[in-house]
Amino acid sequence: MATVKHNAGRKAFEVAFNRIYKYINKDRQAHVVKLLNLAHKITGNTFPEYFWDNAIEEFSDMNNKWAKVVNKAFDDLHPNVVKQHVLNMGYEAGLTGFKQVKANREKYGCNVPWVILMDPTSACNLRCTGCWAAEYGHKLNLTNEELDSIITQAKELGIHFFVLTGGEPLVRKNDIIKLADKHNDCAFHIFTNGTLIDDDFCKEVQRVGNISFAISIEGTEETTDDRRGSGVYQKVMAAFDKLHEYGLLYGVSVCYTSKNYLAVTSDEFLNNLVDHGVLIAWYFHYMPVGKDASTDLLLTPEQRAYMVEKVRGIRMRTCDIPLFTLDFQNDAEFVGGCIAGGKNYLHINPNGDVEPCVFIHYSGANIREKSLLECLQQPLFMAYHNNQPFNDNMLQPCPMLENPQMIKKMVEESGAHSTDMQAEEPVDDLIAKTVPYAENWAPTAEKIWAEHKEHIEEIKKEHEAKYGKASNA
Repeated sequence: MATVKHNAGRKAFEVAFNRIYKYINKDRQAHVVKLLNLAHKITGNTFPEYFWDNAIEEFSDMNNKWAKVVNKAFDDLHPNVVKQHVLNMGYEAGLTGFKQVKANREKYGCNVPWVILMDPTSACNLRCTGCWAAEYGHKLNLTNEELDSIITQAKELGIHFFVLTGGEPLVRKNDIIKLADKHNDCAFHIFTNGTLIDDDFCKEVQRVGNISFAISIEGTEETTDDRRGSGVYQKVMAAFDKLHEYGLLYGVSVCYTSKNYLAVTSDEFLNNLVDHGVLIAWYFHYMPVGKDASTDLLLTPEQRAYMVEKVRGIRMRTCDIPLFTLDFQNDAEFVGGCIAGGKNYLHINPNGDVEPCVFIHYSGANIREKSLLECLQQPLFMAYHNNQPFNDNMLQPCPMLENPQMIKKMVEESGAHSTDMQAEEPVDDLIAKTVPYAENWAPTAEKIWAEHKEHIEEIKKEHEAKYGKASNA
C-alpha cells in the first residue's frame, strides 16, 4: 500500500512539474516560484518556513546571482536531464526520501544516511599524487549484482542518491548506465577524472537523465598536470565541452592543498569554469590517508583560514561569479558537523568494506557478508552515532583531522580494522600525521568560529523577529 501511495504521489508531482516546465521559458521567474511552492507543499514542515521564504525571495529577482545560476541551468540542460533530476534528486531524494530516512533513524536507533558513496572499481587510468585510490591496484570491483543489491536495500530505507567514486568509475560506463536505467527513481553523481567521457556515453546519459558529474581539476594547467599527469588538463576542458554539448549536468571536484589553494580559488580559474558551463564546485581539504601520504600538502592555519573566507565569499550573492561552491571540511555548520558514519553518508570501497567516510579507512562490516542495515549498526558506526558532533566548533568537525583522539577511541573501542588496500594503517600511525595539524589549527579555528557565532546570532534574531522561534527548529 505504501508503495502504491508513493508511486501515485510521484506521478502527481511529475504531472504538476510537466505543466509548469512546459511554460518555463515564457515567464521564468513566475514558474520557478511555482516549482518552489510545489516543493513546499510536498515537504510540509520538514524544512523551516524561512527556508522557503528566502528561496522565493532569491528567485523573485532574476538579476541576482542565484537566479542567474538557475537560469543558466534551464538554458543549458537537456529537458530530460532537468526532469529526471527534479524527480529523482528533488522529489525522491530531497523531499519524500529525506522524510523516510529521518523516520528510519528513529525506528532503528542508528544513523541512516541520505547519500551513499560507492566505488564500483579500484581501476583507474591515472595515478594522482595524494589519491588513496591509486594504492588499490586494478583488481577490485563491486559486481553489478552487488551494486544493484546495495541500491535496492538503500531505497527501502529512503535513500535515493548515490555517488560513484573510485578508482575511476567510468572504467565501467556500460554497467553504470544499466544501473541508472534500472533504478530510474534514483540520482547518480559520478566523481571522475573526465578523461573517458565520449559521445556514445553522453548520448546514453542524456537518455537516462539521472546522472551528473563532478570532474576533478586542480586549478591551472600547470597545477592540474603536476598532480594528475601531463595533458590531463586539456582532456578535462574537452570533457566540459562534450558534456555541455549534450546538455548534461556537471560540476568540478577540487582537492585543495598547500600547493594549489591559491590557484583553485583565483578569479581566472573560477571564471574559466563558468565559461565551460560548470555550475557547482565541490572543494575538499587534502587528507593524509595511506601509509605513504605526504603531510607537506596539509594547509597551514593561515592557508585554511583563507579557504574558509574565500569559498564562502564566492558563494555569497554579492559575488558576481555565477557558481555554487561547497567546502566539505569548512561547511560543517550547515549539516551539524561531521556527516560520516551514516549520519548523512557512508562509503563502500571496491572490496565491499562499509567505511564511515571516504577518508576513514576502517570498518567492522562488509556488504558481502551483512545487510546494509546491519552495516549501519556495526560498532564503529554506532560509535559515530553516539559521539557526533565531535566538536562544538564547526570548523573542527572531523574525528581524524581535527579531533584525532576521537578516531583512535572509536576504532579501538569498536574493534574496527584497517581497510587500506596498500597496507594496513594502524590508527596510531594515521593520527601521528594529524595530531600536529589539529593542534596548529585549533587556535585559529576557535578565533574564526567565535567571530562567526556572533554574526549567526544576529541573523537568528532577525529570523525570530520575522518568523518566531518555532521556525528555527
